[in-house]
Amino acid sequence: MAEKGKKQWNGFSLKPKKDVPEGLWMRCSKCEHMFYKKSVEKNLNVCPQCNHHFRIETNTRIKYLVDEDSFQEILSGLTTDDPLHFKFRGTTYKQRIKADQKKTGAKEAIRIGKAFIKGRGLILGVMEPNFLMGSMGYVVGEKICVAVEKAMEESLPLVVVCCSGGARMHEGVVSLGQMAKTSAALAKFDSANGLFISVLTDPTTGGVTASFAMAGDVVIAEAGALIGFAGPRTIAETIKVELPEGFQTAEFMLEHGLIDMIVERKNLRSEIARLIDYCHK
Repeated sequence: MAEKGKKQWNGFSLKPKKDVPEGLWMRCSKCEHMFYKKSVEKNLNVCPQCNHHFRIETNTRIKYLVDEDSFQEILSGLTTDDPLHFKFRGTTYKQRIKADQKKTGAKEAIRIGKAFIKGRGLILGVMEPNFLMGSMGYVVGEKICVAVEKAMEESLPLVVVCCSGGARMHEGVVSLGQMAKTSAALAKFDSANGLFISVLTDPTTGGVTASFAMAGDVVIAEAGALIGFAGPRTIAETIKVELPEGFQTAEFMLEHGLIDMIVERKNLRSEIARLIDYCHK
């Protein structure tokens, strides 16, 4: 037994063991390589090994995309209600909203505002993947419609970065109604010769795909993004056939003509600026 006050030899060193701080390292969910987290963040949250584009929250997306301090948010305080008094597995919809607001710091699943990208003015919408999986309820639909109205009023292009699990079941038909409302608003915008650039990130699915996400004059996707209506597993179980390899990835969608281009995150600013110069009158 070691004498009182003396360190016990641990087989390697007599120095006290130092714990490695949590959060320094991360594993890529695609290639499973381990990386120093700051090196991934420096690479715009893209895996240095396999180019997997990690999901990013709205503040980071806005920081990467727009000119510094140029984003002026619109309707930042708009929050949803609970029209169905929805409960699921012992949790109410209002409780879930409060929990996600605390977790993300966001009021809802989208932020909209006026911004500049390389000096080009635009109206921007960015969806929050960590807020009820970016699902579209009343607030998301209303903000999209307001963004369209602002773009028309100021003769600016509209850019929406989509990341969503679809229509929000917690609001039922209220949520589904926003699919039609956002589509109608964009049809009006198109009649006014407005430019709408839709950016699809991982994942873009469900009612968002079936409404405003695919309605862009130019539809861009990030590499490897999951894009579709129902998920691959649901489709496979429904039709009982084996799905093609890479089904519903951005690359599959490009090959089959459902999107216009795939743009890596590091090039997204430049590509949007180029499209605005080329298309916006």
